[in-house]
Amino acid sequence: MPFAPFDLTGKVALVTGGNGGIGLGMAEGLAQAGADVAIWGRNADKMASAKEKLNATGVKVLAQQVDVTDEKAVDAAMQEIADTFGRLDCCIANAGTGFGRSRFEEMPTELWKKTMETNLDSAFYTLRAASRLMVERARGGEPGGSLVAISSMSAVSGAPGNQPYATTKSAMTGMMKGIAVEYGRYGIRANTVLPGWTMTDLAAPALESEGFEKHVLPRVPVKRWGTPEDFAGIAVYLASDASSYFTGQEVMIDGGYIVF
Repeated sequence: MPFAPFDLTGKVALVTGGNGGIGLGMAEGLAQAGADVAIWGRNADKMASAKEKLNATGVKVLAQQVDVTDEKAVDAAMQEIADTFGRLDCCIANAGTGFGRSRFEEMPTELWKKTMETNLDSAFYTLRAASRLMVERARGGEPGGSLVAISSMSAVSGAPGNQPYATTKSAMTGMMKGIAVEYGRYGIRANTVLPGWTMTDLAAPALESEGFEKHVLPRVPVKRWGTPEDFAGIAVYLASDASSYFTGQEVMIDGGYIVF
């Protein structure tokens, strides 16, 4: 047989926050590589639009409205994936957001707690539920699977007023390293992707501002902002057999910004 490590035919992938931005870019890459795809999100209109795009690739698509901060909703949606597809090969915990900035000494406790719940607790719920399906399959004689957390360049670079968001993103790397060690025996890999400055609906107000254009963009060696499509390749790699010996790592996708 020809060497085709990036062919995802027969595999099933879940992308949370897969109805827009980096999540949709990843989901489109996975679908174009042949994987059946489940996406989670809360906005019904965005879910319908994303599903239409993914359907055009010809794979099977399951679009689920899920609040990832709701532990029971996450478990129920994961069971629906198992019932619909019969398996789960890759889970990308991408859903998350920021809630504005505040001087650290004036930071409301509620902002801190809400950010932890939305970004970190949700990733824990999602990856825990996905690991159950993968471990069960491995114990049945079919090891393997890929768990991916979407972190941020903020995990390794500081910014004023950004401590809650950065904390959630840096904490993901510790969680994923622990998962990699614990579940390697089942053939399950666990890795973290750290996006740099990427043009999404969430980031656009900052990236389109005069200050960012003037002071930040010149520091990006490739001389452009990232796009959601730039994350299709890493999603396919991490979901594919090409990454079967790659686990416990962080992958920076930032156009070279962090090394400049």
